[in-house]
Amino acid sequence: MRKASIILLGLILGACSGPPKRDLNTVFRYNEAAGISSLDPAFARNQANIWACHQLFNGLVRMDDQLQVQADLAESWEVLDSGRLYRFQLRPNVYFHSNACFGEDSTRELKASDVLYSLNRLRDPQLAAPGSWVLNLVDSIKVNGDYQIEIHLQKPFAPFLGILSMKYCSVVPKEAIAYYGSEFSQHPVGTGPFYFKIWLENEKLVLRKNKAYYQKDEDGNSLPYLEAVAVDFISDKQSAFLEFLKGNLDFLSGLDASYKDELLSPEGELRSKYQEGFSLYRQPYLNTEYLAFLMDPKAGLPETQYWQIKELRQALNYCFDRRKMMRFLRNNVGTAAEQGMIPKGLPAYDSSANYGYSYQPEKVDSLLAAAGFPGGKGLPELRLQTNSSYLDLCEYLQGEAAKRGIRIKVELNPPSTLRQAMATGKSPFFRASWIADYPDAENYLSLFYSPNQAPNGPNYSRYSSVAFDSLYEAASRTANDSLRIKLYQQMDSLVMADAPVIPLYYDQVLRFYPNSIEGLGGNALNLLDLTRVRKGAQ
Repeated sequence: MRKASIILLGLILGACSGPPKRDLNTVFRYNEAAGISSLDPAFARNQANIWACHQLFNGLVRMDDQLQVQADLAESWEVLDSGRLYRFQLRPNVYFHSNACFGEDSTRELKASDVLYSLNRLRDPQLAAPGSWVLNLVDSIKVNGDYQIEIHLQKPFAPFLGILSMKYCSVVPKEAIAYYGSEFSQHPVGTGPFYFKIWLENEKLVLRKNKAYYQKDEDGNSLPYLEAVAVDFISDKQSAFLEFLKGNLDFLSGLDASYKDELLSPEGELRSKYQEGFSLYRQPYLNTEYLAFLMDPKAGLPETQYWQIKELRQALNYCFDRRKMMRFLRNNVGTAAEQGMIPKGLPAYDSSANYGYSYQPEKVDSLLAAAGFPGGKGLPELRLQTNSSYLDLCEYLQGEAAKRGIRIKVELNPPSTLRQAMATGKSPFFRASWIADYPDAENYLSLFYSPNQAPNGPNYSRYSSVAFDSLYEAASRTANDSLRIKLYQQMDSLVMADAPVIPLYYDQVLRFYPNSIEGLGGNALNLLDLTRVRKGAQ
């Protein structure tokens, strides 16, 4: 199958440029084990869809490797009316990918009306796009000529530029939506560095170089450098790993239990036998893994009466060694979450914070006594629900809690079942994670804002605090970054004192690739940007 796929890829690439080429040094190949469900950016809700859409589409702004907002389709902007008005000036001479939807003209220049169309489409209830929420604060959108667009907000919201960098806000041409209808997700047309070529379900996705892409490198050379991107859909991660070692894939993302000990030492370093041929790239990832208690006393579950006791929640936070957990279960990929919910990689993360939790068994004993359960006596067995990917972490906590007299029963659920239970208040104690939608600590603190209580928002613990809500609302109105960061840290401190969650660890972006690959960086959002990637001889 692998040989057949490479021959097929050569035929696809050669179809537009003469005889098939066997040299694949200008093709970047990676695998998506979970598959891709849509190439419509309005439905780019998971990493697989986001990565593919990022190669095909642009938005008004983008995030660089340092998570700073940079110009993209907009060459400049200004924020007016005390943070309520965003005025963008579009760059001229940006063209959509050549496509039959444009008729005999094949393509056309992007205009402000396309931005207006795309944002209005995103928030159209009939589309039912999962990303429609990003425009909830937008009051109106206005076009001034061909190259200027204004977005008016209902109220100031400092992270709004970061939200606009999300793939949901990519610009699409109305002609393509009209031409392809519901099949646009399989026939995408954008302005990105690559254009859509072919998608064979469960086999391969191929994107080709957009020779009319607006970006140039520092020397004036056209971008991207690659001629094509090829995505495989090998569901078995061990098989994908073997294909990577054989040179049939150029990139391996993240860490799977099937090969983590083969690639990495217990300290998290690339094993010496692979260092000659491969590189390891790592950096903080805006993903906090945590456990959460259902705080709603009206949920009707027997365990929720115990989760009303703050000392019990705090005792569970102190009862296990997060650093030991990271070393033995994660090969030190990630950082023990001892500072709160705001992850490493955001400006509001405070490495010296004293409001988090570390391993302190003596405090567990005193807190259990204060809660009315000395040594765990009188406390029933407590259910902790998770999926199979995190069973080892939950069993580790189970074992450590048992040493202090706290009995925990770990229950396995399919991911979809667990998500539904979290959203509907049917899970009393559960494992969860939060990957940032945009690089601002507000994204994490929104998990504890009362109006966001599930099922209407991401506050799955249904935590409620008047003091927290007041600080949250003040921060959303604050344009001064330094002041807003202080408010964020106050909120994080308040949440940790109340302990509606047990932070486990802050994740890391982990990328393995051959030493022949150049320009494959990344950022803390784990975005895959292939615009400046080069491949050397293999």
